[in-house]
Amino acid sequence: MPLDRSVRQHRSRPAHAPAPGRAPHADGAPAERLPTAGAVVGPEAGRAAPGPPPAPAPAPVPLQLADTPAADPPAVLTAHGCWYPSADPTGEHVAYICDRAGVPQLWSAPARGGEPHVLDADPDPVTEVSWSPDGRWIAYTSAPGGGEHTRVLAVRPDGTGRQVLAGAEPGASAHLGCWTRDGSALAVTVAQPSAAPGTHSGAGHLPQDAGPALPDIPSEPAWTERDGHATLLDPLPGTAGGAATGGLPLLTPAPGAASLAAATTGMPPAAGPDAGGGLAAYLLDPDGTQAPVLLYSEAGAASLRVCDIGTEGRFVLLRRGPRGRREALLLDRTSGHVTFRLPVADGDPWIGRLSRDSRALWLRSDADREFAALLRVRLDEDAAPQDLSVAAERQGTALDLLSLPDHGRWALLAWNVHGASELESVGLPGADADDAVGPPHRSSLPHEVVTRMAPLGRGGLFAALSGSRRRPGIWELTGGLPPVRTGGTARDEDAAPPGRPPVRPVPLRCRARDGLLLGGWYYRAPERDPGRPGPCVIHLHGGPEEQERPVFSPLYHEILGRGLDVFAPDVRGSSGWGRSFVDADLGTGRFAAIEDVADCAAHVVASGYADPLRLAVMGRSYGGYLTMASLVWHPELFRTGVAVCGMSDFATFFAGTEPWIAQSAAAKYGHPEHDRDLLRDLSPMSRIDRLRAPVLAVHGEHDTNVPPTESEQFVRAARDHGVEAELLTLRNEGHEFLRADNRRLYRRAAADWLEQHLTPPLTGR
Repeated sequence: MPLDRSVRQHRSRPAHAPAPGRAPHADGAPAERLPTAGAVVGPEAGRAAPGPPPAPAPAPVPLQLADTPAADPPAVLTAHGCWYPSADPTGEHVAYICDRAGVPQLWSAPARGGEPHVLDADPDPVTEVSWSPDGRWIAYTSAPGGGEHTRVLAVRPDGTGRQVLAGAEPGASAHLGCWTRDGSALAVTVAQPSAAPGTHSGAGHLPQDAGPALPDIPSEPAWTERDGHATLLDPLPGTAGGAATGGLPLLTPAPGAASLAAATTGMPPAAGPDAGGGLAAYLLDPDGTQAPVLLYSEAGAASLRVCDIGTEGRFVLLRRGPRGRREALLLDRTSGHVTFRLPVADGDPWIGRLSRDSRALWLRSDADREFAALLRVRLDEDAAPQDLSVAAERQGTALDLLSLPDHGRWALLAWNVHGASELESVGLPGADADDAVGPPHRSSLPHEVVTRMAPLGRGGLFAALSGSRRRPGIWELTGGLPPVRTGGTARDEDAAPPGRPPVRPVPLRCRARDGLLLGGWYYRAPERDPGRPGPCVIHLHGGPEEQERPVFSPLYHEILGRGLDVFAPDVRGSSGWGRSFVDADLGTGRFAAIEDVADCAAHVVASGYADPLRLAVMGRSYGGYLTMASLVWHPELFRTGVAVCGMSDFATFFAGTEPWIAQSAAAKYGHPEHDRDLLRDLSPMSRIDRLRAPVLAVHGEHDTNVPPTESEQFVRAARDHGVEAELLTLRNEGHEFLRADNRRLYRRAAADWLEQHLTPPLTGR
């Protein structure tokens, strides 16, 4: 049986190599809009340390691209999705991502009627979109080859002037930040490219005679040892307050840049820029009239996003830090110092905005609390914090999304209510006013989940909605009027091919063996006798900080069509249930997360839903890891498994993943050196001899988040132990499967595998 059952798909063109283009220069722009590169520095400023500081990731070099043909590609998909809206300044047009041509691409359409048009017909999947406040540019992030080495582009609203702003260099990566308020410049985060071609193993594949290797990652003295207990509300270094205070953290100005850098280093210096682990935020001029300006850089960074730049351009709101320890920083570009910092929630990276006069900061944060809320920070003229208060909160419910228009007079809030969304707008008081936020105005939604909001200055918004009975689409919501579907959004009845409507799931709660209450959604196969147990697939989401939400899943639709039920639970570590729940899998708590999978299976059996002899486990990313772990921890429980882009060995994962991903992963799973023994015990490869059930592994060939070697070594080891195992490699895909043909291949292969092992007559194990 061959190791690789992949189908050779058409390959997209590689990322453009650096080429001579418009040389950026500093002439002709007001200094207050785009100061010279030396005026602003990052956390290394003022550091009293021997030798020069590590160099930040180099400034991007723009690359002009040929205009795409004017003709739009044929709309080959009736059942397509649209998401990630961004409106022009007038609110009359909206740019968004749509896969109606088979791959997520950049499209635009009139808000009310009119034909949509593709703005970039290249086969590289698009992941983020942002229309400039002056209406002259649309910036977007794309993923050449579907992998994690993304780049930032800009195009005129008519489809001309297309250029790569950042990420064109081989091995580089870039993603969007915000625009300046006047639209003259765009903030972009870039990652230090790998030192040399071939030095990074992320996208490589396992040679036929290769075995697992241990990573060469130095230890970090400041790493917090883990004992398996949640460190709920543990304050970040340099902050005051904490769980013991029972309230919001005490407000003090943040430390100067030198002490900040010492306090926030997430990994040892050897894993910093020289090793490909540095992140830097630059301010770029799409018109090419000014040189890039360095806003902030950090060696060994886990994440970095520029979320807002004040009206005068002096103050910058940043989001940084590893998973579970994100924080907001407020940077004064005049001094290069950070004036304020506060822990913020995981999830959506757009954490907040400054008021128009920069005297108030609005944040979506779970600082010192179980669920994220809207916080207001009053600032003085130098952006030093004066007081902090809760502006809007809900008991037992997290603020999922926060969005403010440029004028800052009101805010859009999307609340997560056990997986579904409730949307409301609130008026915002001025910085000097003691008033609370205005009374909420709630909007009715045609579908269950809001995934993105684009506010309109004149009032209203474009909302990206997903639901259990339709694919993602974009609606305009204005005042008390009913939501209006935009022209490019598919009809609800086209969510699935004719003949079988999507299944609406029901919420299901169950207890883990230690008493922790778990949640999830159960999908019953059509025409199943409600009193008769059937075959069931336990499907596990990624993250683990993601959450199972009631949205239409073509994968579930395919599995249900084969007569198999699906139970999609939120095991500990998932979001949506509070910080204690998210932190409950830290350290040795991850063993309990593995047991949660078995407890979920036991619950659906005890409830009469599932046949105990026909259970399968399946998941993607972290869910793929849990799938492998469940198969070797509970070898007699599941008849088969499908592991998608999962980690099979933490040592080889840390050795092969991207440096900035390793920074965040270490904060979630454990340090690859200090927690080496724990990570070895948690790795499915350490128990591969206990595997009994046949397994299908699926991986994207360009995945540098979880390298394909993780699936390859698991499949090879399974076969060495006499267990049936197959590997499906999807061409031109990374960690996310974005192309319609590959997604179709994946879900049909997975459903075929599950049907084969769960539905034949039972003749024993």
